[in-house]
Amino acid sequence: MSAANRYDHTPASTSPDTAPATRGNNPTAAPDAVDAVVTAWQRERPDLDLTAIAVVGRLGRVNLLLGPAQEQVFTKFGLQRGEFDVLAALRRSGAPYALSPSHLSDLLMLSRAGMTNRLDRLESAGMIERSLDRADRRSFQIRLTEQGYDTVDAAMTQHTANVTALLANLTPRELTTLDALARKLLHHLTTPAR
Repeated sequence: MSAANRYDHTPASTSPDTAPATRGNNPTAAPDAVDAVVTAWQRERPDLDLTAIAVVGRLGRVNLLLGPAQEQVFTKFGLQRGEFDVLAALRRSGAPYALSPSHLSDLLMLSRAGMTNRLDRLESAGMIERSLDRADRRSFQIRLTEQGYDTVDAAMTQHTANVTALLANLTPRELTTLDALARKLLHHLTTPAR
């Protein structure tokens, strides 16, 4: 389109009968902020299929809303999300609830420097302790203290209840479907292109 007529065209009609659906299988659902964005783009660019834009937009908004809602629980226990993740990784590793810093970094996909900062804060708070690795005296292990064990168990109980409540408007079948779709998408995004 030339510069002269770029702003002169009349966008194609986007009546309810011809506009692409942005509300999935529930066209009676109340419109949301993503609908407004997609509708505006449909008006301006009727040649584009905006289905993926709507999905990614909603995933982004869900992530923005779920993050702070989860942080509220961790804050009650004096933890940041990253610190909870470290304690949770140690707790679910099973007795004796000890891992090397490098193993923790790999599990949490965190740089060694980032892990060191978290470990320093947790050690100062009495949640973990560092001890020399009996199998390799050149390295050490990170172990949950009794306080750390009790804290992460209580936090995990409240975290589970909180997340369950946040997703309570979905039926068990919808949760299973959403989980399967999220798993499929994660696999696609984390599998190297061939």
